[in-house]
Amino acid sequence: MSRPVAAQRVTRFATTVFSEFSALAARHGAVNLGQGFPDFDGPAAIKEAAQRAIRDGGNQYAMGAGARELRVAIAEHSARFYGQTVDPDTMVTVTSGATEAILDTLLGLVDPGDEVVAFEPFYDSYDANITFVGATARFVPLRPPDADHAQWWFDRDEVRAAFNPRTRLLILNTPHNPTGKVFTRDELTFLAELCAEFDVKVLSDEVYEHLVFAPARHLRPATLPGLAERTVTVSSGGKTFSLTGWKVGWVIAPPPLRDAVQRAHQFVTFATAAPLQAAMAEALRLPDAYFAELTASYAAKRERLLTGLREAGLTAFAPEGSYFILADITRQGFADDVAFCRHLVSEVGVAAIPPSVFYGPAHRHLGQGLARFAFCKTEAVLDEAVRRLRAGLSSR
Repeated sequence: MSRPVAAQRVTRFATTVFSEFSALAARHGAVNLGQGFPDFDGPAAIKEAAQRAIRDGGNQYAMGAGARELRVAIAEHSARFYGQTVDPDTMVTVTSGATEAILDTLLGLVDPGDEVVAFEPFYDSYDANITFVGATARFVPLRPPDADHAQWWFDRDEVRAAFNPRTRLLILNTPHNPTGKVFTRDELTFLAELCAEFDVKVLSDEVYEHLVFAPARHLRPATLPGLAERTVTVSSGGKTFSLTGWKVGWVIAPPPLRDAVQRAHQFVTFATAAPLQAAMAEALRLPDAYFAELTASYAAKRERLLTGLREAGLTAFAPEGSYFILADITRQGFADDVAFCRHLVSEVGVAAIPPSVFYGPAHRHLGQGLARFAFCKTEAVLDEAVRRLRAGLSSR
């Protein structure tokens, strides 16, 4: 048979960089600071709630839009942290993780031939999902801190140039993976004005919403003037509760947008695991102290790894949010980030991710002088990684 096996839409996607470098880390016995999942579990009370739901018979299909108790908890959480009024019956859909929610949003709002604007470096599913729906991506690079900018920033003329009458959707990720950027009110206002001018909808990916370090503050775009009626907010419980394997996410949007997303969701997964939804409803209602302690814990981990990276001779950029650090590797003597990360895992014994894979072809060179390290690890793991980095890099 001469006909290709794979559909064209998937032929340019190889095994993800996360799978590749996690396998390399296992092969070389490296400390894995690559893939962004915690090496510790979330609160015991949440896990016990899931077990209780299983024992009590909550093991059949949940409602397609999500268990109502979880949708109510999501609405309560929105009011509690953002002052946002959310109708749980008309504005919320529960999904199998934020990654499904992103695909559902693109399927529900974007047609073949439309254009989607997104910032790079980007979470890798954005590019794949834009391809899957037959749209065209218009990527705008975020620039690293410099003499004029204390944090990662974007050129407003470049953003404006990416918009045109074919633009259907803007993807925002704040706090941002992998730069750690938290978009400011002024930046969001500028983007809101552009979206209004071109009648563009917004997908706001906020999975790191509770991992923000002072003085930065997370602003939910949907609560800003001009964005409420055009924004689909996506989040999940994986990062906030250190339960990434549960894959419980959600969409919050005005009824017309939520309806479009729901139409796609019903044919992607239909429903998310029922006992995990019951437990996530309890998780979202944890006291304020839990969320404060989570942020404080990650702030300490951030400082631990930042100090270690800098002592190892790397220029590490302090993230405002998320649990990733990007470091400048240009003085390490490697051709690019992939070569550096391969050396790091095989010779130094630490796994990181080469972030050039999070850029489109036009700007891939911008990621080749960087490496991404995750600090969602125990202190002992971070300390061992730092010990190896100091020994393996500082002498170069």
